[in-house]
Amino acid sequence: MGLGDVAARSAPRAEDWRDYLTLLKPRVMSLAVFTAACGLLTAPAQLHPALALAAVMAIAVGAGAAGALNQWLERDTDALMHRTARRPLPAGRLSPDGALTFAVVLAVGAVTVLGLATNPLAAGLLALGILFYAVVYSWWLKPRTPQNIVIGGAAGAFPPMIGWAAATGEVTALPCLMFLLVLLWTPPHFWSLALFVAPDYARAGIPMLPVTHGVAATRRRILAYSVALVATSVVPWALGLAGAVYGVVAILAGAVFLRRAVAVARSREIEPAAMTAERRLFGASILYLFLLFAAFPLDAWGRA
Repeated sequence: MGLGDVAARSAPRAEDWRDYLTLLKPRVMSLAVFTAACGLLTAPAQLHPALALAAVMAIAVGAGAAGALNQWLERDTDALMHRTARRPLPAGRLSPDGALTFAVVLAVGAVTVLGLATNPLAAGLLALGILFYAVVYSWWLKPRTPQNIVIGGAAGAFPPMIGWAAATGEVTALPCLMFLLVLLWTPPHFWSLALFVAPDYARAGIPMLPVTHGVAATRRRILAYSVALVATSVVPWALGLAGAVYGVVAILAGAVFLRRAVAVARSREIEPAAMTAERRLFGASILYLFLLFAAFPLDAWGRA
């Protein structure tokens, strides 16, 4: 093998479409798309299928733009963490200026398309969600306070409200409760991940709760937020805003979720590699949110 081959292998790979896709945080984007679609499909008004598709696509692009802005702002700290060091910006496959331009163009385009396809309220909420994630969470809260994910979780809670507003042109009690559910779900979901990647956050100087308050305190707060989440999840049914289908799913899925949270609270493992209960809660939290939000439109269609 010649020196040229060695240099070619060690040099950063040229940018391609996969780097831009990674910049959008597809997993986070897919969650936003799903909850937004649930909000839209649960709403009492119906959009034309073409407009509904345009709305969901605009919300998806807006969520991706927020993810790209997040990575642009955090490129230096991402380079210090094992799980993020290979992202396009810290790895040098994309330029910061190019990534910023890409993110801004997508954000402006998404808000504009949503406004034209639906209404100004939905577009305004999308713009607010993008700015909240990029500025309030990524730039202000995350590097400064262990409460970053508690407040910053609001950014991920906007999509179901946006979907509802896109269909109806207004925001009522049920989409506000959907917003609250995602807000309360975010801390136990994210802190369960933070527990077994805490060394990465410590290395990057990010004040995540396990780094600043320790493992035991984080586990107690995971349980507290899980109890609040499950209790709140039955409120739409108790108030008559959702029917029996949703109520049964909320109770059964909530019981399983609480069982996982209790297992985390009782765990005494301190080595990240051995934190099985935390990994199980992290995986269960994604399934829990999927089931809970899928129940909203299914329940609405059953009662129609």
